[in-house]
Amino acid sequence: MNRPKFYVFLPIVFALILILGIIIGNTFQLHNNIGTLTLDANNKFSKIDEILRYVNEEYVDTIKSEQLVDKTIVAMLQNLDPHSAYISANELASANEPLQGNFEGVGIEFNIVEDTIRVVAAIPGGPAESVGVQAGDKLIKVEGKKVAGIKITNKQVMENLKGKGGTKVKVSIMRKGKSKLIDFIITRGKIPIYSIDVAYMVNQKTGYIKISRFAATTFDEYKTAFEKLQLQGMQQLIIDLRGNGGGYLNTAVDLADEFLSDGKEIVYTQGKARKRKDYKATNKGNFENGKLIVLIDDGSASASEILSGALQDNDRATILGRRSFGKGLVQEQSEFSDGSAIRLTIARYYTPTGRCIQKPYTADLEAYYDEEFKRFTSGELENADSIKISDSLIFKTPLGKIVYGGGGITPDVFVPLDTIGRSHYLSEVAYTGLINDFAFDYADKERPKLKTYKTVQSFNKSFIITPDIFNAFISYAEKNKVKRNEKQIKASEDIIKIQLKALIARNIWNSAGYYPVIQSRDNVLNKAIELMK
Repeated sequence: MNRPKFYVFLPIVFALILILGIIIGNTFQLHNNIGTLTLDANNKFSKIDEILRYVNEEYVDTIKSEQLVDKTIVAMLQNLDPHSAYISANELASANEPLQGNFEGVGIEFNIVEDTIRVVAAIPGGPAESVGVQAGDKLIKVEGKKVAGIKITNKQVMENLKGKGGTKVKVSIMRKGKSKLIDFIITRGKIPIYSIDVAYMVNQKTGYIKISRFAATTFDEYKTAFEKLQLQGMQQLIIDLRGNGGGYLNTAVDLADEFLSDGKEIVYTQGKARKRKDYKATNKGNFENGKLIVLIDDGSASASEILSGALQDNDRATILGRRSFGKGLVQEQSEFSDGSAIRLTIARYYTPTGRCIQKPYTADLEAYYDEEFKRFTSGELENADSIKISDSLIFKTPLGKIVYGGGGITPDVFVPLDTIGRSHYLSEVAYTGLINDFAFDYADKERPKLKTYKTVQSFNKSFIITPDIFNAFISYAEKNKVKRNEKQIKASEDIIKIQLKALIARNIWNSAGYYPVIQSRDNVLNKAIELMK
């Protein structure tokens, strides 16, 4: 028998009624960064209360109310827009850590290689470093329980090592040259999460700063990096926001203020229940006149687009790379008394010329995020002419430069995706982690020799991936079930060699070693350096 169409929606309606009954039928506190919002039941919702009581008393099976509530909130917010979200109490701390700029744990960077946790680096000043944990150490036991050879996951490693500050954890480590395990008792503490990946001089006049997120500590990190580069003679600057998914709006505003003169518009926000709020530059900027280039790509979103949009609209910087993600919605986090939270879209943000760069969206989240893949298949990443922009979304800067709204920040200078040397073989050895694993093993075995290079610069200049090292990697990949393909290996040889060299450097000098080496294959950064000349 064919039922009326409305039967399809009954489960959703029922779930919404249940959640509304729980929320409205019981008073609770909703905390946010503005104040405290209290919701009370009233007669208007007595029907919902009755349904809730009826379901609790008469439904055929036992209902896990908390799980149903969580799932219903998730579905409800997802149908509003792609960025409104519910975060359970268990997930909230982890979700906030990258933006707070720290977490509590032991302070190691690690990789899982051959089913063994290997220390890439002990974070300087962290608890693990203070007791003597070193790069290259292998974690064999945690609290007496074996963690090697058990198919442990990254998540499980974090669960074992993270914990409340002041608590202790015993780890047993295997170290090269030692016949027995070494036991360390580590007192967990605050571990910084840095948002400046690297800052160095790419030539005598030009500084380069890569920012990975806009966190609470980002502005202070930036100032430290900027001052260090100034002391090295920096006169012009490249800011790299590629892959930066955003963060705090205020952090983006503070950074924009560094480059814009007093009174310049940075961004403004506006929503149905929120009046227009303007953010303008002050007279505190330390780099308002030097040549400035900002690098973006399709992974640059939100706060990254606020900063690049402000600098583009004020004719302050050249934006270089590929079109950014297109997130122009502002979320506000509100926490409940049970430790969970919602991030609700409360406004849109607009760049100084008045453009909202939010890309179109529907309730189909999969289609929204698949739009990035469509850019690839449409040819947009290789050809600027493939970027689809509506004529109604064209704006002009004070100096008459045309800029575009409605779907990300379109760069002033387009740099296509580098496809030279790409092959299926390269994809296999890269995405299975084999390049990284081989580089780690090599750096671990040759650490004393590699330490003879006193600086990254001397390593980059003198160290080469010899034919013996390269062939050893190909054999290593073959042992790990990646079939040898001579034609594809030859096509991708240069890329594999530079990635091996850069990853070896990272295992000795962390990010400060990786980026100066990989720079030779970075066509976007090299285009920026060329423009600086």
